[in-house]
Amino acid sequence: MRHEIEGTGAPQAQLLSRKVPLDERIIFSGNLFQYQEDNKKWRNRFSLVPHNYGLILYENKVAYERQVPPRAVINSAGYKILTSVDQYLELVGNSLPGITSKSGTAPILKCPTQFPLILWHPSARHYYFCMMTEAEQEKWQAVMQDCIRHCNNGIPEDSKVEGPAFTDAIRMYRQSRELYGTWEMLCGNEVQILSNLVMEELGPELKAELAPRLKGKPQERQRQWIQISDAVYRIVYEQAKAHFEAVLSKLLLARPAMEAVIRTDMDQIITSKEHLAGKIRAFILPKAEVCVRNHVQPYISSILEALMVPTSQGFTEVRDVFFKEVTDMNLNVINEGGIDKLGEYMEKLSQLAYHPLKMQSCYEKMEPLRLDGLQQRFDVSSTSVFKQRAQIHMREQMDNAVYTFETLLHQELGKGPTKEELCKSIQRILERVLKKYDYDSSTVRKRFFREALLQITIPFLLKKLAPTCKSELPRFQELIFEDFARFILVENTYEEVVLQTVMKDILQAVKEAAVQRKHNLYRDSVVLHNSDPNLHLLAEGSPIDWGEEYGGSGGGRGDSGSPSPGAQEAATTWEKRRRAKQVVSVVHDEEAGLPFEASPEPLSPASLDSVTEVRDLLAQDLRAESPPPACPLINGAPVQNSSQPVIILPASGSPPAGSPPAGSPPAASSPPATSSPPASSSPPASIVPTPTPVPQLPTGKAVDLEPSKPNDQETGEQESSPGGRPPIHTTTEDSAGVQTEF
Repeated sequence: MRHEIEGTGAPQAQLLSRKVPLDERIIFSGNLFQYQEDNKKWRNRFSLVPHNYGLILYENKVAYERQVPPRAVINSAGYKILTSVDQYLELVGNSLPGITSKSGTAPILKCPTQFPLILWHPSARHYYFCMMTEAEQEKWQAVMQDCIRHCNNGIPEDSKVEGPAFTDAIRMYRQSRELYGTWEMLCGNEVQILSNLVMEELGPELKAELAPRLKGKPQERQRQWIQISDAVYRIVYEQAKAHFEAVLSKLLLARPAMEAVIRTDMDQIITSKEHLAGKIRAFILPKAEVCVRNHVQPYISSILEALMVPTSQGFTEVRDVFFKEVTDMNLNVINEGGIDKLGEYMEKLSQLAYHPLKMQSCYEKMEPLRLDGLQQRFDVSSTSVFKQRAQIHMREQMDNAVYTFETLLHQELGKGPTKEELCKSIQRILERVLKKYDYDSSTVRKRFFREALLQITIPFLLKKLAPTCKSELPRFQELIFEDFARFILVENTYEEVVLQTVMKDILQAVKEAAVQRKHNLYRDSVVLHNSDPNLHLLAEGSPIDWGEEYGGSGGGRGDSGSPSPGAQEAATTWEKRRRAKQVVSVVHDEEAGLPFEASPEPLSPASLDSVTEVRDLLAQDLRAESPPPACPLINGAPVQNSSQPVIILPASGSPPAGSPPAGSPPAASSPPATSSPPASSSPPASIVPTPTPVPQLPTGKAVDLEPSKPNDQETGEQESSPGGRPPIHTTTEDSAGVQTEF
């Protein structure tokens, strides 16, 4: 509220940002094999990733088309991706020390191919997948990593008060337990973070109590421990959710009265806080300055350089990818369709920031980030928190650049240019956007460097000063008026004073890097405020619908005569859903590798007796065409049901409706699959009812929707009856596409 009143803030960005998120899209879809723990068999699953980045698994593509409830909906916050069974076995072995498998015994997991992908979590259920080729494995790894990156960032970016207050409370709680430094499990939404915090303390106690009581072979005991840990985690999650919601509702009720008091007494509160800060500063400043000078200042430049190199390379790669995509589009306009194809090209370009494969080369630049020799000194448990934060900034800057380009190009098209004039305009707009991107990326990187340096050094300083300073803080409480005790906290003020002692050195280091133009950084004075006011006025208009304005004719109209109002409505509905599906084809069609549409399931024998036979079956040709979709892939938002039939045109290259349905490679003693009816019994591909929406990503870490178990409701799993869809939860996103509520 003080910042709001005093008008302080960051420099205005040069690029525009979307006010309306791109939520009508499917990020990715395709087939992969999943290991079923209940029957220890591998099954072929059709999977898709909607706009909320929840990994949804269906029995097969036919089940998805016929609106059969999904097998599982996975929230991947806190998970890690493992690409080898050996990595997984090592982590499982470390999670339950004292249990070692004898040489030659069967491991806890066998993979029928050489290309596994395993989602591992320290407390929740694990998920096992495998692919046929290395190329497929790399694609799915990029997609799942995108899901993890997005779900980890579960606290909304636009939460300027509640989000920082919550993370500060978590940090202070851990510091009260002598746990300083970065915390790798500070990921997901608030309830997930609280659950991780409880499991951090509860896990070792459970392990010490239950591990000696586990019976059976080492592999069986490891499996039992994974199941116990998952069950406890679900109970903890449900209780944390109930308590957090109760506290939050109480705070929301008290907030208006608190705001009224703060606004009325703002001057007195600020004066009282500054008086308190002055007293604390006089007490700790000599000790803090010595600590900074001896233990922090000599290492700031080394940490900054280690951060600058991979981060700047990643932002440069974002610039190069954006330049390449726009240049390729410009060449296509010249050589192929001109303005007639522009809508199609721009729809694909608008999704660039959310394309997991095209953005992968940018994200990979952060992987070499190392703080060798500094991680132990400053108690940095992992650099993953810095990598993911930088990658999120990359995605945001890419989307801002794309949206700014869209806005300027749309304005230019209003002048009715010829094809030659359009190509020149595209090149001119591209150069203009790249200049703005250079300024904004410099500003974003400098802010990221400052935040990262503070995140590394402040916990270290607090830990160093705690023995001599922390015990003296209670005596400063008497300096605060009783009426203001709710708004001014001694410990928060103490941390602000510590921050100020090191902040000047951090700002100076970043400023020197900018003055020397290291890694294309700019000085703050170079960035002009309100340098392009007309551009920001353009952003106030309605979102651009490229398919609607420049998509050409067709899309559901009749062959002759003017369509009736009902037909126009159906055509509009079809056109929107067709575009939602085309987002998927951005991923699938442009890649030179194997197609990622649903693979057919081979006709399998009644049983297979060994992993070798499963591998042989997987090695068969899985590239035959699958049945045409009964409806386009839609986003996760609820859709109004309608009796109006929608005209669906078969996608290009779709096979006839009689193609065999997708299937699965059963393992030993598996009966023939009978859950899916034959394709011939499905509705005709030309007319289908309005589809039911894709299920929303639940708030839990992972929700299994397989046949119900006795404690499903207690553990928070969504339970689906055979004849109905799971409950639908709405999703809201901010302008950066960050999911705020599942």
